[in-house]
Amino acid sequence: MTFHTLDELIADGVLGRHVLVRSDLNVPLDGFTVTDDGRIRASIPVVQKLADAGARVIVMAHLGRPQGEPDPQYSISPAATRLAELSGLDVRTASDVTGPSAVALAAELTDGAVLILENVRFDARETSKDDAERAAFAAELAALTGQNGAYVNDAFGAVHRKHASVFDIAALLPAYQGDLVATEMRVLKTLTEAPKRPYVVVLGGSKVSDKLAVIDNLLGRADHLLIGGGMAFTFLKAQGHEVGGSLLEVDQLETCRGYLKRAKELGCDIVLPTDVVVASKFGADAEHEVRTASDIEGGSFGATGLGLDIGPDSGEKFASYIRSANTVFWNGPMGVFEIPAFAEGTRAVAGALAESEAFSVVGGGDSAAAVRTLGFHDDEFGHISTGGGASLEYLEGKELPGLTALEARK
Repeated sequence: MTFHTLDELIADGVLGRHVLVRSDLNVPLDGFTVTDDGRIRASIPVVQKLADAGARVIVMAHLGRPQGEPDPQYSISPAATRLAELSGLDVRTASDVTGPSAVALAAELTDGAVLILENVRFDARETSKDDAERAAFAAELAALTGQNGAYVNDAFGAVHRKHASVFDIAALLPAYQGDLVATEMRVLKTLTEAPKRPYVVVLGGSKVSDKLAVIDNLLGRADHLLIGGGMAFTFLKAQGHEVGGSLLEVDQLETCRGYLKRAKELGCDIVLPTDVVVASKFGADAEHEVRTASDIEGGSFGATGLGLDIGPDSGEKFASYIRSANTVFWNGPMGVFEIPAFAEGTRAVAGALAESEAFSVVGGGDSAAAVRTLGFHDDEFGHISTGGGASLEYLEGKELPGLTALEARK
């Protein structure tokens, strides 16, 4: 795929021009406080680059999942405030998306200034399945740029969505690939086209069903596939182990058996936990103990015990695979990392990755939140993706609408 780049746009001249930038400001909040500003930090370089070149930058982004109408708890304001604090740019925030506030502030923008529109998902047309509705909303967004506008997609975390601000807008304005998207693409191509071996993939998170396609695609590419998190229990059950009250997707048991069989045929080693931290209930005050994966129900909590993390032996085993790898991709925590008692498996994986000299990619979403929550720094890893779902869909081999829309522009 070939794209027009941000450097091309700047070389053509952006002084005095309105440039509409799709950024990823979808950050976690505690009330109105940003708890992980990783995506905001990753979005700043492109906004800064355009502002420094004299563009009048209009940033559009989403936050959370509002139901197509304004909802104060999903306002973009906390993210906009944090972007202004981190960048030092002249930033204003509209109180609507394409309404009177956005129109007036866009018209008043001066060279090098930045306007952040309210959450684009406050307008139901952003995510509509109706092409005409999305196109109408995209036209309103494009109109904010006046007669000589341009569009830059720098939101890798949204390129797998066929949304107005990601897909339809690229047909209305000269469209360019942002530097963050270019970096993400370069990294993911390394994982899919020519990974240096041994290639280890670590998958976690709650459900096997969320990772079916990526497992299917990676079985023939990875040397070792390490599986933790809630999804591990469906694999353990598929092997014949009882898993107590742990998360289990009964409808995926046959699929997991098929993966275990196919992995052997393809020479890919699927590695499952050998021990598990089992708890009496889900909560920070839960009693817990370590059980072998083959005897989860044999402890204090019997058949009601919940597996909430991989155990210490599993953590060390996973770490040893990571330390011996030359390429590692990790997506999904090993347990309920938000609760300290169930965070050690995730910490073991993160620590091994931080120490490794391998080309390492942390696949965004909960994995990125986990490493920061546990006290690791971004520069301890080869690359922390800003796009959890987008990263997975790329590795699945799916077509990403936000990228195809950019490629279509000549």
